[in-house]
Amino acid sequence: MLPMYALTNCTIYTGDEIIENHAVVVENERIKEIVSPDLLPDGLRILDLQGHDLIPGFVDLQLYGGSQGFFVRDLSEESLQDMVDTHGGDGTVAIVPTLYSTSHERILKAIDVTKAYIASGKKGVVGLHIEGPFINFAKRGAHSAKEVRIPTKAEVVEIIARAEGLTTMMTIAPEIWPEELLHLLQESHFILSLGHTNATYSQAKTYFESGIHLATHLYNAMRPFESREPGVVTAIWDTPVAHASIIVDGYHCDFATVRIAKQLMAERLFLISDATLAKIQPMQFKFEDFTANFDGKRLLNDDGKLAGSAITLLDAVRNCIHKVGIPKDEVFRMASLYPATHLRIDGQYGKIASGYLAEMIVLDEQQNLIPLSQFT
Repeated sequence: MLPMYALTNCTIYTGDEIIENHAVVVENERIKEIVSPDLLPDGLRILDLQGHDLIPGFVDLQLYGGSQGFFVRDLSEESLQDMVDTHGGDGTVAIVPTLYSTSHERILKAIDVTKAYIASGKKGVVGLHIEGPFINFAKRGAHSAKEVRIPTKAEVVEIIARAEGLTTMMTIAPEIWPEELLHLLQESHFILSLGHTNATYSQAKTYFESGIHLATHLYNAMRPFESREPGVVTAIWDTPVAHASIIVDGYHCDFATVRIAKQLMAERLFLISDATLAKIQPMQFKFEDFTANFDGKRLLNDDGKLAGSAITLLDAVRNCIHKVGIPKDEVFRMASLYPATHLRIDGQYGKIASGYLAEMIVLDEQQNLIPLSQFT
């Protein structure tokens, strides 16, 4: 990596504004400043981006595997590296590997492996997302019927203690949690998200207003909108402090419902890939009692339920721009700034600004990624 260089001749999407006719100066892998090109010092290495878009790299808060590695199965640093490489090839610079509902022992091992990967100095992994197993059985989706369960104090205490020092998300169905344990979790360092839940509208409103400000994959695995019982979906729409992730692959929800949610929620809606695997050929994937059948478009378990996606965030970005109709500067924030903010890493990722990591990507007019190496 060059110690100091400037990126010029591009449209800069900073996360706050769109800037033309300026250059981004990078020094020691951090953004030094954004300046007029005529203020660049003599002799500085210049990378001419040929008029393309320069945007913050994507941050994915929910994904399970790469092209080969599947983290909950492998529980290895090699699997994490495969996820980083696979999704990094489509512009995702920071990932939060995710566990679906699994055993207590595997959760603890995943925490240890993720900590070791980060401690080694490798890039790309910025936390861990524990999705289940403490979710509502009725809304478990493709999660294992054998693993979904009500938490015990012993396992909650041990998970919190083992994850100390690690940025950790957990998706829960709070209505199935004993009140004492829910309070214990809320007082921890965990970032909580309501998901795989059958809570009522009024219950969900109460949880959001008491400090759980995130919801996992809007529309999916939650009580839907109905006229007499508005459900979790409407509680999300109707609560100003509630923010939600959404999977824009064209299968988890119709593009029209994405557009409606965006109109109602504005900056409170952000993107995840929910990728079980990505960049794969048609196949059948099995691990324990989890089966995912990929037909080239979507992943279904043997019961016909969606079993994660096969997209990257770049696919979701393209869908939001070309099929949902969201302005691209806002879509870029949905894939970078907003998830970085929820993970509390927004001082490092999600913007092109002085002091931020130089984790930027170049996209052409059709949102195809162009590696920076092509401009050196």
